[in-house]
Amino acid sequence: MKLILSILLVLFLMVGCSANTPPENKETSKESESQSETQASEKKDEEKRKQTEEYQPNPQVTDDRSLQKVGQTYKDRKGEATLKSIKKVNETYKVGPVELTVKEMKLIHLRPDYSMIDYFHVLTHAEEFDFVKVYVEVKNTSSEKVNFAPIALLETSSGETFTWEKDIYLEELNGELKGNATKAGNLGFIVNAEKNHEGNDKESADHDHKKEDIKWVEITTSDVFDQNEKKIADSQKIRIEF
Repeated sequence: MKLILSILLVLFLMVGCSANTPPENKETSKESESQSETQASEKKDEEKRKQTEEYQPNPQVTDDRSLQKVGQTYKDRKGEATLKSIKKVNETYKVGPVELTVKEMKLIHLRPDYSMIDYFHVLTHAEEFDFVKVYVEVKNTSSEKVNFAPIALLETSSGETFTWEKDIYLEELNGELKGNATKAGNLGFIVNAEKNHEGNDKESADHDHKKEDIKWVEITTSDVFDQNEKKIADSQKIRIEF
């Protein structure tokens, strides 16, 4: 009888311990998930921080990274920029062995500092103007060197057309791309240049800006050429709406 009672007591204790185990396991699991989420968030923040640190501001154009909401303004020694429109694109397009990722597109009103006016006079005589800026990443997925331009031609909804030669950023995104190499940076084009220049007064100029706000742009990439200047992929057209 004592033996039976002893066995029953042991079984009771085992069942009790077993019943208490799952909540502890669940709590541990929740803690582990929470730690994983925290680590993922910290890793993402670290990547953003590194990208910010690695970015070298353009020597000619005002830094617009802080402009994320329409109406925001940022001023530095190169001028004053005001955000008019923004589109987070984050789309990747395949052009032969090249992957073109369009990160974002902005319409910015820029009032260059007096010291920078001569730089822009080649493209416009206006003292302030709008420009479309596209931030891209270009990756060569092959091991062979290629030649490629992310924007060979850009057309806007206002009917203006620009070749790559009108780019105001000049961040060397066009041309040679080594095997498995990646480039990232900005391309920008002054829009409504003639209308900005023709305005006889500020009220007229403001009216033109409002009337000609850009609704979309169409990008035409270059063809892709190999190191022997042989075409290996056709150009692509990409339309992006604000």
